Amino acid sequence: MFKLFIIEDDKQLVSLLKEHLHKFGYDTKSVDNFETVRTQFEHYDPHLVLLDVNLPKFDGYYWCRQIRSISTCPILFISAREGKMDQVMALENGADDYITKPFDYEIVTAKINSHLRRAYGSYASVQNGRTTSVAGLVLDVERLCLTLGSKELELSHTEVKILDELMKKAERVVSRDRLLEKIWDDQAFVDDNTLNVYITRVRKKLASLDITDALQTIRGQGYRLVPNWGNPE
Repeated sequence: MFKLFIIEDDKQLVSLLKEHLHKFGYDTKSVDNFETVRTQFEHYDPHLVLLDVNLPKFDGYYWCRQIRSISTCPILFISAREGKMDQVMALENGADDYITKPFDYEIVTAKINSHLRRAYGSYASVQNGRTTSVAGLVLDVERLCLTLGSKELELSHTEVKILDELMKKAERVVSRDRLLEKIWDDQAFVDDNTLNVYITRVRKKLASLDITDALQTIRGQGYRLVPNWGNPE
């Protein structure tokens, strides 16, 4: 049974979410003390987090960073804040998706199902135990990490999916539509700007391995990964 952790201070919304999610067989837990969110997360050890932005004490961005520092589980923001920068900040702080209130419970459930499949289900099982490598750069899909020589860094599930596609087709252009297809089941639910945010995050991760200018934007087409870093071996 998948466990979902709800970090939301609207008690009525929490009650409705739990009632709806229990119909689909999910186990749920909501925060009871907003000063110890991280501790409660660690004790519950959920498969996915639903997280609001406006919270008592610290905001959702803070708790997203805290959770992301110890877990790669999917984090979905649910917030009444509709601004583009709010969504960008959520993704920049480690979230995997952003849902605005008021929302359709069926869409929330569909997104939860999608992220769980990607992280733990049939889609993830295809990738388990697999690595992709280009010119000494090694992507471990199961461990969610990227290695170059002696340097290793952790990635989010979404960053892995993007890099996996780009590395498998190194030096070839990968269309934006193809990357969106890899990440989300239904592109109709996705703000196209979200991909831009993730591409920026991937570039930053590559830069931390001293890889610069390798991920190129091909205007009107998509993106291309050019192995310009050389094999450390």
